[in-house]
Amino acid sequence: MGKRIVWLAVVAAFIFSLNGCASSKKKDLEMQGLRNQVAALESQSSAKTEEVVSEQTTVMETDNLDKTGETKDRPSPRQIQAALKNAGYYQGVIDGKIGKQSRQAIREFQKANNLSVDGKVGKKTWAALREYLQKKVK
Repeated sequence: MGKRIVWLAVVAAFIFSLNGCASSKKKDLEMQGLRNQVAALESQSSAKTEEVVSEQTTVMETDNLDKTGETKDRPSPRQIQAALKNAGYYQGVIDGKIGKQSRQAIREFQKANNLSVDGKVGKKTWAALREYLQKKVK
């Protein structure tokens, strides 16, 4: 009888230890799932932050407009990029640098609007592009 009790105690202890291992693995899987969710949320947060910065830049650049909606001087590179982005021609970051991607977007905009295709934002190109500074096509 004493051996049976000891044997049952050993078996019970073994079963409880196996149960603990299974719950430990389950917790590890749950933690990994949570880590994956955090990584995904951080990625989404970074994308939204970039979007907000882009919008803030656009707003700051539109502050350069006078009361009639005309720019005070020539458009800044940021204004050009923001307008091209809003019009759907520029996909890059609004960084204020007119590089290869910006010039290509200018050419595409000019071609689509029957303007002289030279990759430069002159008076006629800006007159057509200016309306996109504050509104988005998409």
